Amino acid sequence: MEDNIIIELYWQRNEAAIDESRSKYGRYCRKIADNILHSEEDSEECVNDTWLRAWDSIPPERPSVLSSFFGRITRNLAIDRFRRERSGKYGGGQTALCLDELSECIGKEASIEDRVALRELLNKFLRSLPERNRDIFLMRYWYMQPVSEIARQIGTSEGAVKMILQRVRIKMRKYLEKEGVGI
Repeated sequence: MEDNIIIELYWQRNEAAIDESRSKYGRYCRKIADNILHSEEDSEECVNDTWLRAWDSIPPERPSVLSSFFGRITRNLAIDRFRRERSGKYGGGQTALCLDELSECIGKEASIEDRVALRELLNKFLRSLPERNRDIFLMRYWYMQPVSEIARQIGTSEGAVKMILQRVRIKMRKYLEKEGVGI
């Protein structure tokens, strides 16, 4: 089913919207959640919460790219669950590692105004990157994929992926410092 029809079902408050969303985007959202949570049960619950959150958000929101809309909801729910379940604990796999890597560049806590400004700066920075570097960055820090999986997907070595990520983080940190964003 086309995305605009699914969105219209949400606007009409027709419960078939959830079934269609699950059918078309369930696997995609489960992959996002599983990359973060590494638990089939937690991922499934997170994806189910995605449909509820979408139901509560549409209307008034009318997403322009439905897959990104669902992906963002799933990712945020999964990260919230990850933090809640692992608060005060060490370890945590890829998600903790990814969040730690990024905190070196963008800090850990910020006010809502600072987060909005930071989001705009990050979007501008990402658009300035070569497509391959941007894709690698997003696979690692948006989809929380392990370096080994990224290397396999793009057909290069893990070392090359790590080097690209390191260089992009350094470049991002310099860019944010130049824009007046402190850590």
